[in-house]
Amino acid sequence: MLLLNAKAVLDRDTRIEKEVSKESTSPSSDGVLGTSWPRVLQQYDDAQTAYAIVSHRWRDKQEDKQEVDYNEMVNLMDMQEGERGEVRRRSGYKKILASCKQAMNDRLEWLWVDTCCIDKRSSSELSEAINSMYRWYENSTRCYAYLDDVDNPTFPTEQNFERFGRFKGWPEWFSRGWTLQELIAARDVQFFNKGWAPIGNKRNLADTLEKITHVSKDILISGLDSGVRSAAQIMSWAADRETARVEDRAYSLLGLFGVQMPMLYGEGKTAFQRLQLEVIRLSNDHSIFAW
Repeated sequence: MLLLNAKAVLDRDTRIEKEVSKESTSPSSDGVLGTSWPRVLQQYDDAQTAYAIVSHRWRDKQEDKQEVDYNEMVNLMDMQEGERGEVRRRSGYKKILASCKQAMNDRLEWLWVDTCCIDKRSSSELSEAINSMYRWYENSTRCYAYLDDVDNPTFPTEQNFERFGRFKGWPEWFSRGWTLQELIAARDVQFFNKGWAPIGNKRNLADTLEKITHVSKDILISGLDSGVRSAAQIMSWAADRETARVEDRAYSLLGLFGVQMPMLYGEGKTAFQRLQLEVIRLSNDHSIFAW
């Protein structure tokens, strides 16, 4: 898997800031800073490496890109000053920096963030990442669940329809398809509010998390082997969750069912039919047809 070197990312940003200050007094011709900088992304074996991993909500909109992709992260230093500045102002870039700082605080050198650690221009790399994602969260040393719509210094323990009315009274993170497997797979999930203040972890919030997700405390704390009875049970957890693309309703469940499939974006609802057939083939569990 591709991992961010947290220290290299932070050092690079600090050096950019210094160069920006210099440029304000002695501007160069084009603002390009060159490529003699530490590599921020490197390939490592997830089973042999200690790393943190981020679980979050993407905030890209059609006319307002906020996340930072692989190409932008790798080529940040080769950009013109204006383009580089635009990337650094995005909330997604600030999220990466905050995640790197948290990893450093936790004495973890490596970090995985889905926005920039997958080169989505490559269909084979994207397919491999989606099929490996459950394992990557499971093998992580620590998972940072970032709830960017929580302003309070404590985790919300009761529904608040005024604050989170669109999402059944809970933070939006709990309404998304991908975050279900991330919550279950990662052994150590630490929750953070909008300002990156810690507001609890999966173990000490287990009662509240069970109330929100309907996933039992045993499974939340100890994993799927501690109590999943059927495919229908897993589907019941995912029933009210949403994904940006219809195919991701199926792809986000691959790890929970322990199956692998090629990614075929554009296939629409056929993705879920393929998932059902794969579950039947591997487990003969026909309860998935109830959904």
